[in-house]
Amino acid sequence: MIEGLKKIGLNFGWVITTTTRAMRKGETEGRPYHFVSKKQFQQMVKENVMVEFAKVYGNYYGTSKAALEEAFRNNKLVILKNDPQGARSIKKKIPQAIVIFILPPSLATVEKRLCHRGTDPEKVIQQRLAAIEKDLTNLDFVDYRVINEEGKPELASREIFKIIQSVI
Repeated sequence: MIEGLKKIGLNFGWVITTTTRAMRKGETEGRPYHFVSKKQFQQMVKENVMVEFAKVYGNYYGTSKAALEEAFRNNKLVILKNDPQGARSIKKKIPQAIVIFILPPSLATVEKRLCHRGTDPEKVIQQRLAAIEKDLTNLDFVDYRVINEEGKPELASREIFKIIQSVI
């Protein structure tokens, strides 16, 4: 989705989230996350350097103040990629933030994507699906919703681009 917005020509700052989860194949430091140990993350929380954070599936994820400030220093528009819990926290702390929630076409599609990715055992996949189902019933903080149709991410990117153009 983010790459699609770049291809369309949207100029924005990207905030890289920090996580304690292990890197997956094809990932590197800073792409798509800053990877730290749980001890480092907990120290960051203790030092109040995180705008928001949450423990998700046994790992911590969060947005650092420094990453957010850096993105705003160089850009009028800043994009964060958060789960619903993180997006809700951002919206509470920054009420003027516009939350665009990208929805799957169905839970069956999510299950297919998770299985195809091949990084999680079946138990974790089922936990994720249950959490997603719960999240989808609690989106009162969302300003816009976009469905990411299977195999057509460019459609969702164009819709997000139109939303952004209408609010900036």
